[in-house]
Amino acid sequence: MDFLRPGDWREALALRAERPGALPIAGGTDVMVEINHGGRRPEALLDLSGITELHAVEREPADGGTPGAPAGRVRLGAAVPYTRVVAELGAELPGLALAARTVGSPQIRNRGSVGGNLGAASPAGDCHPALLASGAEVEAVSVRGTRHIPVDDFYLGVKRNALAPDELIRSVRVPRATGPQQFSKVGPRNAMVIAVCAVAVALHPGRGGVRVGIGSAAPTPVRAREAEEHIAGVLADGDLWERRDPIPPAAARRFAELVAAACSPIDDVRGTAAYRRHAVAVMARRTLGWCWEAHRAGASGPRPEGGAPCA
Repeated sequence: MDFLRPGDWREALALRAERPGALPIAGGTDVMVEINHGGRRPEALLDLSGITELHAVEREPADGGTPGAPAGRVRLGAAVPYTRVVAELGAELPGLALAARTVGSPQIRNRGSVGGNLGAASPAGDCHPALLASGAEVEAVSVRGTRHIPVDDFYLGVKRNALAPDELIRSVRVPRATGPQQFSKVGPRNAMVIAVCAVAVALHPGRGGVRVGIGSAAPTPVRAREAEEHIAGVLADGDLWERRDPIPPAAARRFAELVAAACSPIDDVRGTAAYRRHAVAVMARRTLGWCWEAHRAGASGPRPEGGAPCA
């Protein structure tokens, strides 16, 4: 197995074009496990850990952001570790920061990155639901140019993403939160586990929208679009965004049912399909409730007690 270590971004793209079979690696928290256990044997490793710009966090102004994201975006280099997301971005990207707190151990969070989570494209990746709920965008680059892929279109199948063979992830661009965001996952224990299932909810009061991302309950991370439309309609029809009254219990229950219906889970060693559907419904109702209580209180960050719950 060859080991390729480019000195800069331009050399990395050239090597990627020349050796499309080379496997990109930065933190190595997924790749090295697969190699060590014999599940993968790439012809070469393309080490991106030394490329400075992949470790950068940049703030893009509102006028350069995506329409509908008036607060602008945060541009995370592909190698920015989870530790920095937790420490530095809790106010701007609360859903992603909550998800990052649940990833592995402190050692894994020091090495692993959101870009690596995207590249692996595992349906159980902790960051995917929060990225879907936020409306993030993946910056994919090759010697041919740059593409900006909405995260909704990035996941193609189990551990399959929309990158071309000669492309690398340069960054993920995440709109700054304009309302409360929450994340919850279920695992066999409270830490250092692969999710049995996970849910993220983000409120977007400025446009009267709600987005929901689901992980580990389908072949890919998915949005719950019917549920989003249902609860957004309830909030608009009742003028609840302005009045900040409680969400009617029947509407919250229907929202949870529709989130569960968006799943297509399987039975495996971590849980049955029936359990996953039930757990997703419970987490959907809870995360919506936490978000709405924060909106009613005029807050946008995590619950006062902090932390991302493992239900």
